Amino acid sequence: MWLTNSSVGRKVVMSVTGIALVLFLTFHAAMNLVALISADGYNLICEFLGANWYALAGTAGLALLFIIHLIYAFWLTMQNRTARGSERYAVVERRKEKVEWASQNMLVLGIIVIVGLGLHLFNFWSKMQLPELMHNMGMHADLGALAYAANGVYHIRQVFSCPVYVVLYLVWLAALWFHLTHGFWSAMQTLGWNNTVWINRWQCISNIYSTIIVICFALIVVVFFAQSLCGGCCGAC
Repeated sequence: MWLTNSSVGRKVVMSVTGIALVLFLTFHAAMNLVALISADGYNLICEFLGANWYALAGTAGLALLFIIHLIYAFWLTMQNRTARGSERYAVVERRKEKVEWASQNMLVLGIIVIVGLGLHLFNFWSKMQLPELMHNMGMHADLGALAYAANGVYHIRQVFSCPVYVVLYLVWLAALWFHLTHGFWSAMQTLGWNNTVWINRWQCISNIYSTIIVICFALIVVVFFAQSLCGGCCGAC
Protein backbone atom coordinates (compact mmCIF):
# COMPACT_ATOMS: atom_id res chain seq x y z
CA MET A 1 0.00 0.00 0.00
CA TRP A 2 1.35 3.42 -0.99
CA LEU A 3 0.85 4.97 2.46
CA THR A 4 3.03 2.33 4.10
CA ASN A 5 5.40 1.09 1.37
CA SER A 6 6.48 4.51 0.11
CA SER A 7 8.57 6.99 2.10
CA VAL A 8 6.45 9.78 0.61
CA GLY A 9 3.30 7.97 1.71
CA ARG A 10 4.63 7.65 5.25
CA LYS A 11 5.40 11.36 5.29
CA VAL A 12 1.84 12.08 4.16
CA VAL A 13 0.47 9.99 7.05
CA MET A 14 2.78 11.84 9.44
CA SER A 15 1.65 15.18 8.05
CA VAL A 16 -2.10 14.50 8.14
CA THR A 17 -2.05 13.04 11.66
CA GLY A 18 0.19 15.89 12.81
CA ILE A 19 -2.16 18.55 11.46
CA ALA A 20 -5.12 16.81 13.12
CA LEU A 21 -3.26 16.85 16.45
CA VAL A 22 -2.45 20.55 15.98
CA LEU A 23 -6.17 21.24 15.51
CA PHE A 24 -6.88 19.42 18.76
CA LEU A 25 -4.20 21.46 20.55
CA THR A 26 -5.90 24.59 19.24
CA PHE A 27 -9.24 23.49 20.71
CA HIS A 28 -7.62 22.42 23.98
CA ALA A 29 -5.74 25.71 24.34
CA ALA A 30 -8.90 27.74 23.66
CA MET A 31 -10.85 25.63 26.16
CA ASN A 32 -8.19 26.11 28.83
CA LEU A 33 -8.32 29.88 28.47
CA VAL A 34 -11.89 29.74 29.78
CA ALA A 35 -10.42 28.72 33.15
CA LEU A 36 -8.79 32.16 33.36
CA ILE A 37 -12.10 33.90 32.73
CA SER A 38 -14.64 31.78 34.59
CA ALA A 39 -14.05 28.78 36.86
CA ASP A 40 -17.72 27.82 36.60
CA GLY A 41 -17.65 28.08 32.83
CA TYR A 42 -14.58 25.88 32.57
CA ASN A 43 -16.09 23.29 34.91
CA LEU A 44 -19.24 23.23 32.78
CA ILE A 45 -17.08 22.38 29.76
CA CYS A 46 -15.35 19.62 31.75
CA GLU A 47 -18.72 18.25 32.84
CA PHE A 48 -20.01 18.36 29.24
CA LEU A 49 -16.98 16.46 27.94
CA GLY A 50 -16.73 14.03 30.87
CA ALA A 51 -17.23 10.35 30.08
CA ASN A 52 -20.00 10.89 27.51
CA TRP A 53 -19.95 8.77 24.37
CA TYR A 54 -18.88 11.65 22.12
CA ALA A 55 -16.02 12.61 24.45
CA LEU A 56 -14.90 8.98 24.70
CA ALA A 57 -15.08 8.61 20.92
CA GLY A 58 -12.99 11.77 20.55
CA THR A 59 -10.46 10.52 23.10
CA ALA A 60 -10.17 7.18 21.32
CA GLY A 61 -9.75 8.96 17.98
CA LEU A 62 -7.04 11.22 19.38
CA ALA A 63 -5.22 8.25 20.92
CA LEU A 64 -5.29 6.48 17.56
CA LEU A 65 -3.99 9.55 15.72
CA PHE A 66 -1.22 9.98 18.26
CA ILE A 67 -0.16 6.33 18.10
CA ILE A 68 -0.09 6.39 14.27
CA HIS A 69 1.88 9.66 14.33
CA LEU A 70 4.33 8.19 16.84
CA ILE A 71 4.85 4.93 14.93
CA TYR A 72 5.43 6.70 11.63
CA ALA A 73 7.77 9.21 13.30
CA PHE A 74 10.05 6.45 14.57
CA TRP A 75 9.68 4.56 11.30
CA LEU A 76 10.79 7.52 9.19
CA THR A 77 13.59 8.40 11.61
CA MET A 78 15.03 4.89 11.46
CA GLN A 79 14.58 4.84 7.67
CA ASN A 80 16.47 8.11 7.28
CA ARG A 81 19.30 6.99 9.53
CA THR A 82 19.62 3.70 7.68
CA ALA A 83 19.61 5.47 4.32
CA ARG A 84 22.36 7.86 5.38
CA GLY A 85 24.45 5.10 6.95
CA SER A 86 28.02 6.12 7.72
CA GLU A 87 27.65 9.25 5.60
CA ARG A 88 25.65 10.97 8.32
CA TYR A 89 28.87 11.54 10.27
CA ALA A 90 30.68 12.99 7.27
CA VAL A 91 28.00 15.55 6.52
CA VAL A 92 27.00 16.55 10.05
CA GLU A 93 28.82 19.93 9.93
CA ARG A 94 27.30 20.78 6.55
CA ARG A 95 23.83 19.83 7.82
CA LYS A 96 24.20 22.06 10.86
CA GLU A 97 24.69 25.01 8.56
CA LYS A 98 21.62 24.27 6.44
CA VAL A 99 19.11 22.55 8.75
CA GLU A 100 17.39 24.22 11.68
CA TRP A 101 18.00 22.91 15.19
CA ALA A 102 14.44 21.60 15.66
CA SER A 103 14.69 19.53 12.48
CA GLN A 104 17.89 17.87 13.70
CA ASN A 105 16.37 17.05 17.09
CA MET A 106 12.78 16.13 16.24
CA LEU A 107 13.16 12.66 17.75
CA VAL A 108 14.45 13.99 21.09
CA LEU A 109 11.80 16.71 21.12
CA GLY A 110 9.16 14.09 20.33
CA ILE A 111 10.31 11.94 23.26
CA ILE A 112 10.06 14.92 25.63
CA VAL A 113 6.56 15.62 24.29
CA ILE A 114 5.57 11.97 24.90
CA VAL A 115 6.90 12.03 28.48
CA GLY A 116 5.08 15.32 29.08
CA LEU A 117 1.88 13.85 27.69
CA GLY A 118 2.18 10.94 30.10
CA LEU A 119 2.56 13.40 32.98
CA HIS A 120 -0.45 15.36 31.74
CA LEU A 121 -2.61 12.23 31.51
CA PHE A 122 -1.58 11.28 35.04
CA ASN A 123 -2.40 14.71 36.46
CA PHE A 124 -5.68 15.30 34.65
CA TRP A 125 -7.18 12.48 32.57
CA SER A 126 -6.66 9.85 35.28
CA LYS A 127 -8.42 12.09 37.81
CA MET A 128 -11.20 13.42 35.60
CA GLN A 129 -12.48 11.28 32.74
CA LEU A 130 -11.11 7.96 34.00
CA PRO A 131 -13.05 7.88 37.34
CA GLU A 132 -16.28 8.73 35.48
CA LEU A 133 -15.57 6.04 32.91
CA MET A 134 -14.93 3.44 35.61
CA HIS A 135 -18.13 4.45 37.39
CA ASN A 136 -20.20 4.22 34.21
CA MET A 137 -18.80 0.76 33.52
CA GLY A 138 -19.78 -0.43 37.00
CA MET A 139 -16.17 -0.68 38.15
CA HIS A 140 -14.92 0.46 41.52
CA ALA A 141 -14.02 4.15 41.45
CA ASP A 142 -12.72 6.28 44.29
CA LEU A 143 -15.67 8.36 45.52
CA GLY A 144 -13.43 11.31 46.35
CA ALA A 145 -11.97 11.31 42.85
CA LEU A 146 -15.44 10.93 41.35
CA ALA A 147 -16.72 13.95 43.30
CA TYR A 148 -13.99 16.15 41.78
CA ALA A 149 -13.97 14.54 38.32
CA ALA A 150 -15.71 17.47 36.61
CA ASN A 151 -13.98 20.15 38.69
CA GLY A 152 -11.25 21.02 36.23
CA VAL A 153 -10.23 24.23 37.98
CA TYR A 154 -9.63 22.32 41.21
CA HIS A 155 -7.21 19.98 39.44
CA ILE A 156 -5.45 22.85 37.68
CA ARG A 157 -4.93 24.60 41.02
CA GLN A 158 -3.68 21.41 42.66
CA VAL A 159 -1.15 20.65 39.94
CA PHE A 160 0.20 24.16 39.36
CA SER A 161 0.57 24.99 43.03
CA CYS A 162 3.56 22.64 42.89
CA PRO A 163 6.76 24.36 41.60
CA VAL A 164 8.16 21.05 40.31
CA TYR A 165 5.15 20.50 38.06
CA VAL A 166 5.34 24.12 36.90
CA VAL A 167 8.94 23.67 35.75
CA LEU A 168 8.24 20.29 34.14
CA TYR A 169 5.25 21.66 32.23
CA LEU A 170 7.18 24.69 31.00
CA VAL A 171 10.01 22.44 29.76
CA TRP A 172 7.40 20.27 28.05
CA LEU A 173 5.82 23.31 26.41
CA ALA A 174 9.21 24.55 25.20
CA ALA A 175 9.85 21.18 23.55
CA LEU A 176 6.33 21.26 22.09
CA TRP A 177 7.00 24.70 20.61
CA PHE A 178 10.15 23.52 18.81
CA HIS A 179 8.33 20.38 17.65
CA LEU A 180 5.38 22.35 16.29
CA THR A 181 7.35 25.12 14.61
CA HIS A 182 9.18 22.59 12.46
CA GLY A 183 6.44 19.99 12.11
CA PHE A 184 3.73 22.41 10.98
CA TRP A 185 5.50 23.85 7.93
CA SER A 186 7.16 20.51 7.17
CA ALA A 187 3.70 18.93 6.95
CA MET A 188 2.60 21.61 4.51
CA GLN A 189 5.70 21.00 2.41
CA THR A 190 4.94 17.27 2.28
CA LEU A 191 1.35 17.97 1.22
CA GLY A 192 2.47 20.03 -1.76
CA TRP A 193 3.02 23.60 -0.55
CA ASN A 194 6.70 23.28 -1.38
CA ASN A 195 7.56 26.19 -3.65
CA THR A 196 9.94 28.82 -2.30
CA VAL A 197 7.31 31.51 -1.72
CA TRP A 198 4.84 29.33 0.16
CA ILE A 199 7.44 27.49 2.22
CA ASN A 200 8.67 30.82 3.59
CA ARG A 201 5.08 31.82 4.34
CA TRP A 202 4.29 28.53 6.07
CA GLN A 203 7.45 28.79 8.16
CA CYS A 204 6.32 32.22 9.33
CA ILE A 205 2.75 31.03 9.97
CA SER A 206 3.94 27.94 11.85
CA ASN A 207 6.16 30.07 14.11
CA ILE A 208 3.34 32.48 14.92
CA TYR A 209 0.65 29.80 15.31
CA SER A 210 2.83 27.54 17.46
CA THR A 211 3.81 30.48 19.66
CA ILE A 212 0.16 31.42 20.24
CA ILE A 213 -0.78 27.85 21.18
CA VAL A 214 2.13 27.40 23.56
CA ILE A 215 1.60 30.81 25.18
CA CYS A 216 -2.05 29.90 25.81
CA PHE A 217 -0.99 26.74 27.65
CA ALA A 218 1.87 28.50 29.47
CA LEU A 219 -0.53 31.21 30.67
CA ILE A 220 -2.54 28.58 32.55
CA VAL A 221 0.60 27.26 34.23
CA VAL A 222 2.02 30.67 35.18
CA VAL A 223 -1.24 32.37 36.21
CA PHE A 224 -2.41 29.52 38.46
CA PHE A 225 1.06 29.18 39.98
CA ALA A 226 1.05 32.94 40.70
CA GLN A 227 -2.40 32.61 42.24
CA SER A 228 -1.16 29.81 44.49
CA LEU A 229 1.74 32.01 45.65
CA CYS A 230 -0.63 34.90 46.26
CA GLY A 231 -2.99 32.62 48.16
CA GLY A 232 -0.10 31.36 50.28
CA CYS A 233 1.02 34.90 51.08
CA CYS A 234 -2.50 35.97 51.94
CA GLY A 235 -2.93 32.90 54.11
CA ALA A 236 0.33 33.66 55.91
CA CYS A 237 -0.85 37.19 56.59
